[in-house]
Amino acid sequence: MDLGLADRVFILTGASRGLGFATAQALVDDGARVVISSRSAEQVAGAVADLGGPQHAAGVAADLSDPGTPRELVDTALEKFGRLDGALVSVGGPAPGTAASMTDDQWRQAFDTVFLGSVRAARTFASSLPEGGAVGLVLSTSVKTPLAGLGLSNGLRPGLAMVAKDMADEFGPRGVRVLSILPGRFMTDRSRELFEASDDPATATATVAGAIPLRRIGEPPEYGRVAAFLLSPAASYVTGTAVTVDGGSMRTL
Repeated sequence: MDLGLADRVFILTGASRGLGFATAQALVDDGARVVISSRSAEQVAGAVADLGGPQHAAGVAADLSDPGTPRELVDTALEKFGRLDGALVSVGGPAPGTAASMTDDQWRQAFDTVFLGSVRAARTFASSLPEGGAVGLVLSTSVKTPLAGLGLSNGLRPGLAMVAKDMADEFGPRGVRVLSILPGRFMTDRSRELFEASDDPATATATVAGAIPLRRIGEPPEYGRVAAFLLSPAASYVTGTAVTVDGGSMRTL
């Protein structure tokens, strides 16, 4: 199936590695061009090179909590590639801990970075898109069911999913889609680091995999292909919804 991605241009935040990079790779593989960002200039430069260089990708070292970052990314897309067709908004996960154990300062910091940073980016990107454009928010299965020890995520991610739904209503009449994507467990560099830090990495990995109906942890390209489809014209009637990519782990509808 032709996803209609040839020559289209997408912004992906937090995309120098992990699921964001996997999505960027899937988009580029289908003929799109991308503008990626993360806080590390070194990682951004490496990711641009891995994506095929400046003909296929541009990189910006920036923090999504900076109010000027979304506009900078839009301007970069227009300057480098002359158009913008969609965006994938992803920020790092907030600090672990139960909701009750988090201090007011931790809640404020998480709100500014995870919540407000994402809302600002989605609003800016959606406002800059032409008819047929799409914005995806990378959230978590904590949108629908709480994750143990991740109180900040449990508190903030569901709100972002509803923000995406609200924006879908607002931008829909212009032909711009807004949706959220809920990844489960994937074998990203971060996941490998966490498993390696455990007392028995093999057992820890097997335990996590055993709790997933498909009996394995997902690989980032499996997520990237789904995200690329949802951003593409092939998904032109998908908006205002939360799409789960988790190997069947979530027990809710």
